[in-house]
Amino acid sequence: MKKVLAINRYTGIDQRSSIGNPDHPLVNQPNPPTVDELHKVFMSDGVPLAVEASRKAMAEARVEPTQITHMVSTTCTDSANPGYDHFVAKELGFSDRLEKVLLHGIGCSGGLAALRTAANLCLGHKARGKPARILVLALEVSTIMVRSELESINALQETRIGIALFSDCASAVVLSNGIGEEPGKPAIYDLLGWGNRVIPDSEHDLGFDVDPMGWKVVLSPRVPLLAKASLQPTYSDLLSSLEDQLPSSYQKPADFDWAMHPGGATILSGAESAMGLTPEHMRASYDTYINHGNSSSATIFSVLNRLREKDMDALAPGGKVKEYIVGCAFGPGINVEMCMLKRRMNAPTRTTGLDTPPETDDSEGPGPGSSAGSEDGESIEGEKEEKFISEALDNVELD
Repeated sequence: MKKVLAINRYTGIDQRSSIGNPDHPLVNQPNPPTVDELHKVFMSDGVPLAVEASRKAMAEARVEPTQITHMVSTTCTDSANPGYDHFVAKELGFSDRLEKVLLHGIGCSGGLAALRTAANLCLGHKARGKPARILVLALEVSTIMVRSELESINALQETRIGIALFSDCASAVVLSNGIGEEPGKPAIYDLLGWGNRVIPDSEHDLGFDVDPMGWKVVLSPRVPLLAKASLQPTYSDLLSSLEDQLPSSYQKPADFDWAMHPGGATILSGAESAMGLTPEHMRASYDTYINHGNSSSATIFSVLNRLREKDMDALAPGGKVKEYIVGCAFGPGINVEMCMLKRRMNAPTRTTGLDTPPETDDSEGPGPGSSAGSEDGESIEGEKEEKFISEALDNVELD
């Protein structure tokens, strides 16, 4: 427990978004909550977040609920039938003929997997000469599982660091195939291509296992190295599929901006090393990680939303904003999702379909919304404690 608390202060995360705070009754009861109790909070607190994110995305896209033809959703922090997307669609007033798809079992790669699925649906409708306006939605409520993780740390004497990384978020985008689009409609990005692959024999390295007390994070020390090794071949495949769509000035990884899912600090630093990038290439990933933590599938859209803001433009490599962006995320399997986006450089820089709960610090100890350090940047003092923390970190991967 002491090791986990020490690691919590050195993840590089300043604060995490949560539906509650360290006083939330669900994480302070004598026994860990059941799956049923976790599900009730997911529905009561999570679904309204998803509804609000969806409304923001549709408002910015200037799309009415009656124009939405499909809905592709994902989550790894709840499992029920009907899925949460049913209740979001009902609250938004969507047609009862809406085509819905709910993706499960893909964890942190879920956002890009949902975007890929929506893109293929768009192409199917385009082939039939029909318009497609697809709401892509990700919702994760992770912090309420802190009590269960604490129980496992204590009972099993395991250093389980998922408790120090994950946060809550709902994010949404609207994807259109352009048919019947009014002139002058706003768009932020064009989705040019996508690809995915599975890293062989890695299903036991990254996961989110079902448990009577919710779900338990599976995170092996091999994950950062496996992720790092998969980046170059996945990137090469993506680039070869887009050779006629990219200018000659966009070929090397460093020619692009990168929207990398911030699974952890070593995932980002590993990408820098493998692809010859700088932190500025992934500035939105670092910013999201530091200020919100890892919100699993919803995080990638948080990163893309942040990337288009003016203060992020000021931090671009060499002061030059890239027109083309590589998006990437890793999930259980291990699945690697990657896509190529073209940024509309004249697009507005308003906030898009992203809605997170309030951020809270961890000055009161671990719990929903616990952060990696106090707001004033308080540091741990004393040689003995520093040595203890150093030894703990030497034996644990931060991803």
